[in-house]
Amino acid sequence: MKWEMFALSFTALFLEMMVIRWVPSVVHLVAYYANLMLLSSFLGLGAGAMASGRKWNLFGWFPAFLACDILMLIRDHNAVLGTSDSEAHFFALPPSMFHAFVLVQIFAMNALLFVPLGQRMGVLFNALPRLTAYAWDLAGSLSGTLCFGLFSLKLFSPVLGMAAIMAIYMAITARRWWLLEIPVFAAVLAAIVWNGDPKAIWSPYYYITINKFDTPGVTESAPTPETLAGHNPPVYLVRVNQFGYHFDASLDPIRYSPGTAASNLIDCISPYAVTDGRDRVLVVGAGGGSDVEVALDSGARHIDAVEIDPAIIDIARRFNAGAPYSDPRVSVHIDDARSYIAKARPGYDLVVYGFLDSQALFSTMNNVRLDGYVYTVEGIRSAFRLLGDHGVLALSFYLGKPWLGPKLYELVAEATGREPTMYLDNTGLLTLCVPRDPQTAMPQHVFRFTRSGYVKPAQYDLPTDDWPFLYLIRKTIPSDYLIAIGSLLAFSIAVVACLRRRSFGRGDLHFGLLGMGFLLLETKGISDSTLFFGATWFVTMVVVSGVLLMVIAANLVAERLRGFSFWMYAPLFAILALLLVVPRENVLQFDFAGRLLWTLLVVPLPVFFAGIIFSTTFRDAAFPSGAFGANLIGAMVGGFCEYLAMAVGNHRLSMLVIIAYLGSMFVLATARRLGRTI
Repeated sequence: MKWEMFALSFTALFLEMMVIRWVPSVVHLVAYYANLMLLSSFLGLGAGAMASGRKWNLFGWFPAFLACDILMLIRDHNAVLGTSDSEAHFFALPPSMFHAFVLVQIFAMNALLFVPLGQRMGVLFNALPRLTAYAWDLAGSLSGTLCFGLFSLKLFSPVLGMAAIMAIYMAITARRWWLLEIPVFAAVLAAIVWNGDPKAIWSPYYYITINKFDTPGVTESAPTPETLAGHNPPVYLVRVNQFGYHFDASLDPIRYSPGTAASNLIDCISPYAVTDGRDRVLVVGAGGGSDVEVALDSGARHIDAVEIDPAIIDIARRFNAGAPYSDPRVSVHIDDARSYIAKARPGYDLVVYGFLDSQALFSTMNNVRLDGYVYTVEGIRSAFRLLGDHGVLALSFYLGKPWLGPKLYELVAEATGREPTMYLDNTGLLTLCVPRDPQTAMPQHVFRFTRSGYVKPAQYDLPTDDWPFLYLIRKTIPSDYLIAIGSLLAFSIAVVACLRRRSFGRGDLHFGLLGMGFLLLETKGISDSTLFFGATWFVTMVVVSGVLLMVIAANLVAERLRGFSFWMYAPLFAILALLLVVPRENVLQFDFAGRLLWTLLVVPLPVFFAGIIFSTTFRDAAFPSGAFGANLIGAMVGGFCEYLAMAVGNHRLSMLVIIAYLGSMFVLATARRLGRTI
């Protein structure tokens, strides 16, 4: 039974990560709501655990639920993302109830998929010693996290991942059911293969496809022989999650016939044309290498090219006819832009912000986008400090909303203390240039771009490290999120109410509040670590693994304690108060060793003490499966609360953690005063 608990927990965690990684590449609608897939997984596991006492057994229905879920996702693959005027999305439509309905449907089916796993885990929690069962559950979760991290980095494939999950499930179930399970699983794998693209590339962040510009419907797996040489070389369009990302093409106009589509593509502004002194250049968001190639053509002696996705660099090396990354003057750094800027040596003649990504969330437990901490006042200010005496900072951006240009203008002005020189064309392409020396003259015209400005820029909430939301017009929760979250919350409440009915008690509330506080703590840990060390997949995986290790350590300590004491809350609140009082900006001033020490010793400590409280009270719970389920439902509620950061910022959101743990302590105190167990 212990190994079955381990296998179930491993499967649940691995499957959670699989759907979060794979579903956004299938259904456009989920692209900016990937963390909701995690929350629906919590709902399914929690509801299943709560239903473990029911007579009906759903574990055998897992293959059928998986088949229904996959077929629904494939059916809805053309659903697109709704957005509001207060947020900038790419390739978006106005919000509507239809979008919310499709999202709730995806949320509900994903939750249903996890119910059989949660129900079987609940049965095992009732059969095994409480803390022993919890220890094996945590061990399975940790193993699933580490295995998926390696799998995602080295050989991610939805077919292989689902096949592994199916193999574990069949190893748990009786052989007599294999004759029914194998055909269903085979059909599911066939549907995934049919819906996928065999020539697609899975990077640590994206589902990537490559098409020639003149044949957009055909995916390319290798460049044509004439790509790196000859006249009119092919232009390749790189897509991520089925949306256009960048072009891989030479920017040398001599190589293209005048008037062709390819020659028109390369007619763009160059920050190298508005400034002298280009010996040392930094390009963040280097992508396909366009900025790097122009810098080389402009005479740069050394270029540091920073790109977070190694697959994007590899694709550019193979498909870009300009071959910018093959030049010995270029040093490629696979790193987060903000992380590299914090480590870089000052003295650059030019710091260029390429078209950084804004089409993905950096973590499944956070609604901040991958470039969130790059476009903040503190982030731009750090980059400006890297300039030499006559250096220039240049930022280019495609404006998806009319308010995004003025907001970027104010952001750069606030960060640098200088009014930026702005160049704009009629397609929405904006470039802002800020010289270190205010006496530096800027030309009036560059190519098709005209120097312009905003007469009276409107006042917007500028993104900061506490509120890293460039793509929001102000501190608010956009209407599309409110529609989606409201619908999903209503659905979740209905599910829990149906399962518990009148049996919902103080124990459920206590463990639910602990789950809410735990998820918010984990989210804060990921957010802090990302700010300190970069928004890379590795940082997220390390933080999640570290949190699980802390909970395992807390469970081991709890096994040696006689029972629960209210004094256990004292160190928890002390550490939470310390994290609330010490701003993250102060920690950023530490050197790398100091930030690492803070992250390893201080940030995870609340998780450890909260884990002791959970384990010691869970050991005495009257219904362990119900307590486990309530904890997961609480984690889901904490995930919904995380969206409040859009309106109040991360620092104020941290107060919710204290409120959640104060609430759990109050519920326990009330129950003990009444002489009741939880």
